[in-house]
Amino acid sequence: MPTYTNRNEVPVYEKWNLADIYTSISKWEDDYQLIEKLAVQLKGYDEKIQNGSSLYQYLQQREVLSFHLNKVYAYAMLLVDENTRETHAQSLLERAKQLSVKVSSSTSFFMPYLLSLDEPTLKRFIDEEEKLDYFAEDLWESFRYKKHVLSKEKEELISQLGEALSVPSHTFGMINNADIKFGEVTNDQGEGVELTRGMYAKLIEDENRDKRKEAYKAYYRPYLQLRNSIASTLSGAIKNNVTLAKIRQYPSALEKALFGDKVPREVYENLIQTTKKNIAPLHRYTCIRKDKLKLQEIRQYDMSVPLVSGVKQEISYEEAYETMCKALAPLGQEYIEILKEFKDHCYIDVRETPGKRSGAYNLGVYGVHPFILLNHQDDLDSLFTLVHECGHGVHSRLSSEHQPQITARYSIFVAEVASTVNEVLLINYLLNQEKDNDVRNHLLNHFIDQFKGTFFTQVMFAEFELITHELSEKGIPLNVEVFNQTYEKLFREYNGDEIVFDDEVKFGWSRIPHFYRPFYVYKYATGFASAIHLATKILEGDQDTLHAYLEFLKSGSSDYPLELLKKTGVDLTTPNPIENTLKKFEELVEEFSKL
Repeated sequence: MPTYTNRNEVPVYEKWNLADIYTSISKWEDDYQLIEKLAVQLKGYDEKIQNGSSLYQYLQQREVLSFHLNKVYAYAMLLVDENTRETHAQSLLERAKQLSVKVSSSTSFFMPYLLSLDEPTLKRFIDEEEKLDYFAEDLWESFRYKKHVLSKEKEELISQLGEALSVPSHTFGMINNADIKFGEVTNDQGEGVELTRGMYAKLIEDENRDKRKEAYKAYYRPYLQLRNSIASTLSGAIKNNVTLAKIRQYPSALEKALFGDKVPREVYENLIQTTKKNIAPLHRYTCIRKDKLKLQEIRQYDMSVPLVSGVKQEISYEEAYETMCKALAPLGQEYIEILKEFKDHCYIDVRETPGKRSGAYNLGVYGVHPFILLNHQDDLDSLFTLVHECGHGVHSRLSSEHQPQITARYSIFVAEVASTVNEVLLINYLLNQEKDNDVRNHLLNHFIDQFKGTFFTQVMFAEFELITHELSEKGIPLNVEVFNQTYEKLFREYNGDEIVFDDEVKFGWSRIPHFYRPFYVYKYATGFASAIHLATKILEGDQDTLHAYLEFLKSGSSDYPLELLKKTGVDLTTPNPIENTLKKFEELVEEFSKL
């Protein structure tokens, strides 16, 4: 696997091309100034919208502004993520954030104004201006928020606080991506080398237990050292969520988070309760892992090492891409052609370099194309990550292509469906292609671990979020001790009593960026459950499901997420998808235990 000391060493065809958004910084500046002018113009509509024509003009100009603001923000964010240590990129992103706050402030009058109208008046506006049909559904949807929108003055005040409210998340991001140094671990030559996240992902799966332990201790050391600072940022983020929920008169922070997608609280609670009722196979898998590793005691740094030794695969990026296209062939030729376009036209940033943002993501930019960030390590995990993020990418591409701007962006609730369907198709393909029993067993083990990470771990995180927000709602101060106690208790409940605890385990909360996006992680689990159903049907050759799924990918946010999923045959308002998913996990563990 190639390693790079700086970004300039990476081949051009393995880096995304931000010129697809702006060919120069001056073009970015032009749009920045345009947005500032449009924001002033929009502010001028305050108390001037009196008929259908002026309402349409305001909404149309706001959509134009939104189009350009999305590009300005995306460009700056992607530039920072190429190298989080680069100060010029950071300054562009700060300016984009400030601009976003200005725009929010200049348009904050609109929602209170809209909700001050009675329904007959809004209907009259829509009837007298034919072009308002484009915005009509969105306007009526806004009336759902009537109880939660404040006066014009209060809304403007909250919008001006937007930048301040984002400080906890921003601070954690800088700590996690720019400031944290993991120290040294020992390489195969006995030399000390600086640990990176990519290196950690490989070492924690190393067959040498001493190497795993050394990497684990080195990885967690800075989080333990910074525990009070990180606890402060997380506590601040949670308090912000709770306070905003109270100000906007939601029953709780959870219900505020669920309101936009029209997801009943019962869906969230049912996910946790159903999972915990069926947790026994996960505990059994921990015991199987301990037995197969022939350990007297099993610890957290033993939970990722493959259980079938000697078959660790090295998979180059080129090979991974080719495998992905073959594995996803059941989704049809149109889907595969889009995947080839992603690679040929440099939509993907492939390699880990110093300062580059960790992890992986897809960012759809309407009117341009998706941008995918990877930190590819030429291994099986990286193959799955590629397939996962390209699922998001195709979803973004198809929704943007088939939906107008107003409904092109799909809800986060359905986002993980597309990525996980791809993962299930991939594991099915790999298992079908592989003749070597050891490799097949290794793949099955890998899928069980993926299942655990994408489903069980996310449900545990979801319960952690629920508990900590409820503590804050009761006025209980959140600090290191509270976070540790909550996390340790949940970790034991989900993973069983076999694991011997190192002190680092209870600090697991300190390294999770998703906790700064409130009540997001449960969507991984509901998305995974939905994907298990859809992928199973597609692999069985069910053409109706395949057609419904491809239509789903083109649907953006044209309906509420639960309704979009129902059209594919998945009903998350019932426990059935979760129960079926847990049954599938039990079958996998049973099959693996017999190997």
